[in-house]
Amino acid sequence: MHANEAFPLVDVSGTPFERGLAHGRQVPERVARSLALYRTQLDRRGVSSERQQALARRMVPIIEAFDATYLEEMRGIAEGANVTLEDIVIINCRTEMMYGHDEIGEARKALDDGCTGLIVMPQASTNGRLLHAHNWDWRAECADTGIVLRMRRDDGPDLLVFTEAGTLGRHGINSAGLSLSGNFLTSDRDYVNASEANTPLSLIRRRMLDSTSLADAMKALWNTRRYASNNLMLADARGEAVNLECAPDEIFWLTPTDDILVHANHWLCPVARTKLRDLGLAKSPDSIYRQRRVTAGLNIGRERFGKIDWTVIKGVLADDFGSPVGVLRVPRKVSFDSIAATVCTTLMDAADGVLWIARKPYESREFVEYRLR
Repeated sequence: MHANEAFPLVDVSGTPFERGLAHGRQVPERVARSLALYRTQLDRRGVSSERQQALARRMVPIIEAFDATYLEEMRGIAEGANVTLEDIVIINCRTEMMYGHDEIGEARKALDDGCTGLIVMPQASTNGRLLHAHNWDWRAECADTGIVLRMRRDDGPDLLVFTEAGTLGRHGINSAGLSLSGNFLTSDRDYVNASEANTPLSLIRRRMLDSTSLADAMKALWNTRRYASNNLMLADARGEAVNLECAPDEIFWLTPTDDILVHANHWLCPVARTKLRDLGLAKSPDSIYRQRRVTAGLNIGRERFGKIDWTVIKGVLADDFGSPVGVLRVPRKVSFDSIAATVCTTLMDAADGVLWIARKPYESREFVEYRLR
C-alpha cells in the first residue's frame, strides 16, 4: 500500500485545546470531508442547515457537563481546521443527529450500519497475547476521512485510536493496556427520551479509552445514560474481556466462551432478547450468519493450527459469504443515496501497543502498522 493510501497518523500532545488544535491543523481537509459527509446525510434526511446548527448548539452544554475537557478539545479541532465548534459537534454527534432528530422515527427505518468484532483470549492465541479485531462497516467515503490519532498526555493514558477526522475517538488502544471497539445495535428503546440530556456514543467510547482499568471503563459506561443502543467490546491485555450490549438505560453483558468473544449486530444476551425488541435484524439479517461464520472460522483455525493467530483472524474478517453483505462488505447502495462498505479492518494488540489497519479491505488486504510508542 502506498503511503498516500494509508490512514494518516496524527500526533497530538499538550492540553486538551492544544491536542485538538494539532488534530485540526494536521488534517483540515479530512475534517472538511467528515463535515460534508454528515451535513449531506442530514440534508437527505430533511434536516435543514438551520436545524443542524440548532441541534449542535443544544449538544454543547451536554458535552460540557459530561466532560469540559472534551469540549475544549473540540474547540481546538474547530480552530485548527478553520470550522465552527458546531461543525465539530455535528461530526462527533452524527449518530444521534442522523437517527434521533425526529420524533416519529422515519430516519430510523433506514438503519444500515454494520461492523463485526472479535476478541481472542491469550490462552487461545499463538503469541500468548490478547487479540482484538474489528471490521468497521459504514459510509464508503470514510476511507478518505479516517485517521489514526496518537495522543501523548499527562492527564490520562496515551491513546492510539482509529477515528474519523474531527472526532475524539472510535476504536483503539491505550497505554494502560485497554482495547475497545464498537458495533451497531438498535432496539425499541432508542431515542425514546431523545430530549433528555443523554450522552453521545462517541464521548462514552472516548471516556472508556481514557480509563486506566477495565473496572473504571465499565463504571464510566454504567454511570452514563445514552440516546441509543450500541455494542461495546472491551478488553484488558492482561487477559480479561467483556462484551457490553447497551440499551439507552440498561446494559447486558457477555464474557468469552471457549476463550473467544464475537459480536455482529444483533442482541445476543438471552436476558436482552427477552426484554427488548431488536429493530436491526429487519434491515441486517446477515448479522445472524456473520456471527456464526466468524465464530466457526476462529474455531476451525484453532483446530487446524492448535492456536489462533493474526492470519486466521484476517481470514475470518475477509469472509465474503453472502456478498455484498458478508463479514467483508463490498460497496453497495443503501438508504438515502448512500454507499456502504467495510471502511477498514483493524487488528489491535494492546500489550504490544500496536494497531494494524487495512483501508478498503475489499480492495487490498495490506495492513499498515501504527505504534503507540
